[in-house]
Amino acid sequence: MDRVALRGLKARGHHGVFPKEREEGQTFVVDLVLGLDTRPAAADDDLAKTVHYGIVAEEVVAVVEGEPVDLIETLAERIAQACLKHEGVQEVEVCVHKPDAPITVPFDDVTVTITRSRA
Repeated sequence: MDRVALRGLKARGHHGVFPKEREEGQTFVVDLVLGLDTRPAAADDDLAKTVHYGIVAEEVVAVVEGEPVDLIETLAERIAQACLKHEGVQEVEVCVHKPDAPITVPFDDVTVTITRSRA
């Protein structure tokens, strides 16, 4: 299976279990790896035979900016399901970063990574 990756998609969302997170929102960063067969697109040099990563990026940002959820696990699942709606995408790895998580000790990042497939 071939891979198409999008790294560092940024969007502001209001996800989290604390009222301040829901009210003020924060930046989330998403990395995606889409698994698909790119040979048909490469053979014909045809965008219609692969995944349009620009559209995927817009949809992922819309999920992050959309309905708030408590957990980034839930957010990652919603993003994965949006990606799998694209014909040809057989598998997706989603990593959601929450760099401004409300943690009381110094840290660089908090992430949740999931892998989902059609099978």
